[in-house]
Amino acid sequence: MSKRDYYESLGVSRNASDEEIKKSYRRLAMKHHPDRNPDNQQSEETFKEIKEAYEVLSDSRKRAAYDQFGHSATGSAGFDGAGMGGVNFSDIFGDIFGDIFGGGRAGPQRGADLRYNLDITLENAVFGTTVELTIPTHVACSECSGSGARKGALPVKCKDCEGYGQVRMQQGFFSVQQTCPTCRGKGKLILDPCGECRGKGRKKQNKKLSVKVPPGVDTGDRIRLSNEGEAGESGANPGDLYVQINVKQHPIFERDGVNLNCEFPISFVTAAIGGEVDVPTLNGKAKLKIPSETQSGKVFRLRGMGVPPVRGGSTGDLLCKVMIETPINLTAKQKELLKEFENTMSEDNSKHSPRSNSWFNRVMKFFEEMKFRE
Repeated sequence: MSKRDYYESLGVSRNASDEEIKKSYRRLAMKHHPDRNPDNQQSEETFKEIKEAYEVLSDSRKRAAYDQFGHSATGSAGFDGAGMGGVNFSDIFGDIFGDIFGGGRAGPQRGADLRYNLDITLENAVFGTTVELTIPTHVACSECSGSGARKGALPVKCKDCEGYGQVRMQQGFFSVQQTCPTCRGKGKLILDPCGECRGKGRKKQNKKLSVKVPPGVDTGDRIRLSNEGEAGESGANPGDLYVQINVKQHPIFERDGVNLNCEFPISFVTAAIGGEVDVPTLNGKAKLKIPSETQSGKVFRLRGMGVPPVRGGSTGDLLCKVMIETPINLTAKQKELLKEFENTMSEDNSKHSPRSNSWFNRVMKFFEEMKFRE
């Protein structure tokens, strides 16, 4: 009976990667292992078949010969009958649990991410700016280029873990992987350490960075600077730097998303007869026409005078709220003129002060209803 194609046995294509072959083998081995299928002859035969296929396809030299000559290249090599092909069921479990819980080659650890809290003015948040930062961090040692070994020397592979950074311990049915105690998960040992960093591959240093703050940022926004965090151990990749934005309170404007709000006072004369006033914007002064009979609390909108969205779009508006200011420290003459003015108003109060007249009418109606209930 002719043998089944090894690639077909494992359910992979002929150009499958080593990792794809390994994953497929693990899955099929778990499914057909005799320990999980007692007294099942078909599963036992399938397990032998996939074991034989994996022994060939997982070896680059055997795989190349098989691709060229087929089964004739492997001779009678196949299942050897010793302990199910030398495969321990717990090894399969160990490989699978290792994948799930981060097993595999450990190696030097990536550097830590850093966070820098940056306070900026509202003006810089709206228009953008460039700031110079000084970050206390760990940087790669310039003497050994981050390797941790003395110049001219190289780290050597850890013999206890064979460079994988992890060792396997058998605990009953399962095999458990844990960090190699000899190399502490790095996979390598430094026998001749660098005198500058003492074998760590990095050292403390204040790093200066120029950070571009884009227009439109707001409190809570983060700017990520890739690979500007702490240097990794023994030449591993550095972490990232996150610049956390905090926009300081402004004495005039209050931000609301892409809009700016401000309050400004006007005299009751300007509010009554109208006029033109100067209002502040982040771009300088702007003229604002106040129509006659303007009431306190009226909001005027200056379009495009707000904040540009940091991710693109239309610039917000400036919303100016009018606050009519009552004059203080009046002279006797000014008080007399105001009384004369009030007398002219009282002749037809409903015409000049409709809101006040309407309010007093509601108050009178309220008291009448109260009296009726009594």
